[in-house]
Amino acid sequence: MERVNNLKDSTNYDTPAKLEAIHRDIKRLMEKTNQEYLDLMMANLRKDFIDSITVYLSDDIENGLEQRMVDPCPMRDTCKSVFTAYLEENSKNIRQGHISGETIAQKRDELNQIRGKVSGDNCDTCFQEVNSLFEKQLNIMDSLQLYSFNDETKTEIAVIDEEKIVKNVLEPLSNRQRLQIMKYMASQTRSFSTLSEFTGLRGGNLLFHLQKLLENDLIMQRHERGDYMITKKGFNLLLLLADFQKKSLYRDK
Repeated sequence: MERVNNLKDSTNYDTPAKLEAIHRDIKRLMEKTNQEYLDLMMANLRKDFIDSITVYLSDDIENGLEQRMVDPCPMRDTCKSVFTAYLEENSKNIRQGHISGETIAQKRDELNQIRGKVSGDNCDTCFQEVNSLFEKQLNIMDSLQLYSFNDETKTEIAVIDEEKIVKNVLEPLSNRQRLQIMKYMASQTRSFSTLSEFTGLRGGNLLFHLQKLLENDLIMQRHERGDYMITKKGFNLLLLLADFQKKSLYRDK
């Protein structure tokens, strides 16, 4: 009798644990199923979107070449056929889902080689249109994040010195007024009074921000109590920010 009771007690004790284990298994299965369904749906959506983009690019090639190639020209039909094949082949990279920097460089070289084989008076007009269509394709690939890093790019990223970049670049530029000061100096030198009037900062407040920029070689002072001017390092950073804004921030709007 005691053995039966022990067995009964053991069964009662194990049942909640077993139910909990079953519940966890069912939950994991549902999560996995939902994720697989979501992945499939996203893959199909991406495929449909890329198909639409490819059709758009094909139409864009036809319309662009037809409307902007030199006409009349005895070589027009021949060149149009070559240009169309070149651009259509490049647009196929979108379907592959990735494109390397080496491939892009090869396509640029290919266009240069085609250009070297012709010497007509009006060839520049046609090649400018082909190059414009090619760059438009690259912009679309870039927006779809189809570029793949090569080993050289990976190495360049790996050797970034976090401490120096944060201290000498990110921290000095993380303040809106310091960035305003650098932009204001991009075109010409500025006096302390002019900077004060522009920023609305007075005395020690303005001097604090100028000192931050001076310490990190983003600006320089011509001589003691002289005008301030942007350095090559500071100007290059502004160019990088402008390029980043153009390629990243405005694309999201």
